[in-house]
Amino acid sequence: MSSCRRTLAVITVSDKGSRGEREDLAGASLWERLHREGFTGMWRAVVPDEPRAIEEALREAVDRRGVALVITTGGTGVSPRDVTPDVTAAFCDRLIPGMAEAMRLESLKKTPHAMLSRAVVGIRGQSLIVNLPGSVKGCLENLEAILPALPHALAKIQGDTADCGG
Repeated sequence: MSSCRRTLAVITVSDKGSRGEREDLAGASLWERLHREGFTGMWRAVVPDEPRAIEEALREAVDRRGVALVITTGGTGVSPRDVTPDVTAAFCDRLIPGMAEAMRLESLKKTPHAMLSRAVVGIRGQSLIVNLPGSVKGCLENLEAILPALPHALAKIQGDTADCGG
């Protein structure tokens, strides 16, 4: 990747995790996987499935810390407390539906439940925000689906003006 920033924040959205009743295995797995891809971890948080808490965590990562890639894990399904995509969509300036569609498409090869994912991917300022499922297996599989496009997406979001040919 060009000289774009590769900073990382991982926000785990989990009622049980935020109360200390469940270890954050998904967030830890994403943190480790993205470090192997050359990202520098700047911040991690575990917040409850509450719109205000999710928005505040996004605001901390993007607006205050200026993180390039913000990954959320959890709260992407259809249960009443799954509000991560709603909060993310409202927080973003622009959405990137193709990345979310790619994740669902890849997941559908493994489980029909993938069609229940409401995960979104979007941009705020010069940050890319990606919603991933809350399970370790699901979040890593979804990440792998979009990982090849992340360097180009981040470069463009951060102002790279080179042609996209190829």
